[in-house]
Amino acid sequence: MTLNTNHLLTLLHDILDEQCVDCCAEVSEYQQIKRLVKNMMAKNEITDDQLLQLLPEIYNYGMQGENTNNVEDHITANKENLETWMSAIQNTTL
Repeated sequence: MTLNTNHLLTLLHDILDEQCVDCCAEVSEYQQIKRLVKNMMAKNEITDDQLLQLLPEIYNYGMQGENTNNVEDHITANKENLETWMSAIQNTTL
C-alpha cells in the first residue's frame, strides 16, 4: 500500500508528538523523519507555505537527532520547534 501525503503527514506528526511527550527517540525514528520529509518534498503535493518552509527544518532536526550524543537534550532544545511543526502539520489541508 502506498502512503499518500496525508498519511505521511499523520505519521510525521505522530513521531514528533511521541518524541515531544516522551523526550526520547531512537536513531531509526530520526531516519524515518528524514525519509518522510524527503518523500513529501519529492511528491510536491503540499501547498501550505508555512509547512513548506518548515519541512527543511524538520529534516535538519532528524539529521541532527540521528547524530546526537544526547537525545533528551536534543529534544528539549527543540521543544518549541516541535510544537510549531506539529501545529503546522495539523493546520495543513491538502
